[in-house]
Amino acid sequence: MPRGQGQAIVKYERMEAQTAFDPAGIEQPLQALRRDDALALHAEYGVADRLSVQLKAEVQSGEDAFVDYEGRGPIELGLTWQVHRGAAGAVSAYVGYAQAGVGRNAGYAPPGVGEHDWEARVAAGRSWGPARGLDGVFVEAQAARRLRDQLPDETRLDATAGARFAGRWMALAQAYGGAADAGARWLSVEASLVRDAGDWSLQAGWRRTVAGRETPISSGPIVAVWRRF
Repeated sequence: MPRGQGQAIVKYERMEAQTAFDPAGIEQPLQALRRDDALALHAEYGVADRLSVQLKAEVQSGEDAFVDYEGRGPIELGLTWQVHRGAAGAVSAYVGYAQAGVGRNAGYAPPGVGEHDWEARVAAGRSWGPARGLDGVFVEAQAARRLRDQLPDETRLDATAGARFAGRWMALAQAYGGAADAGARWLSVEASLVRDAGDWSLQAGWRRTVAGRETPISSGPIVAVWRRF
């Protein structure tokens, strides 16, 4: 974000799974329905011309055949440095620290985070001007390495393609992939629409797991409210 400007996104998602990919990548039924709910905050604020601070926090709940959990998810604080910015492209680097959540109910185990995690991430994006009836299009790719305390380390790859149209609309197609050093793999895809209204935006879409190993095949809606300040 530019210096002195920020953006906050509050996002709700409800994912359910009745099957999962086994260690060989073959779809198998789960013993019981798996449900994961999350209400997340992602905020970013520009503190210098090329430096911004980021905050991520979640409230989580869910259940499956083995665990029933509810509580605060991980809290992550990080810095993003804009390595390069041209007329139509940018490259940035991020480093962040995450602390595990605190939960209630039997068998709570904050999913996807160790007690103390560190992440290093590189992102690159490119945009193009109006063409073929669109106000503009853009693509972005990110690669990250997450060092997790008490859990296997992870490598993550994310990609986004988007298009702006009709002045206030944006369409997004996104993919989230990753691999844990211990063998788990996952790839989820998400499609959504975003509608701008001044400093506010509303996002609605759907996400689904399409490939992986040792991971549930989850799907469900996502809804988010964006606020620029």
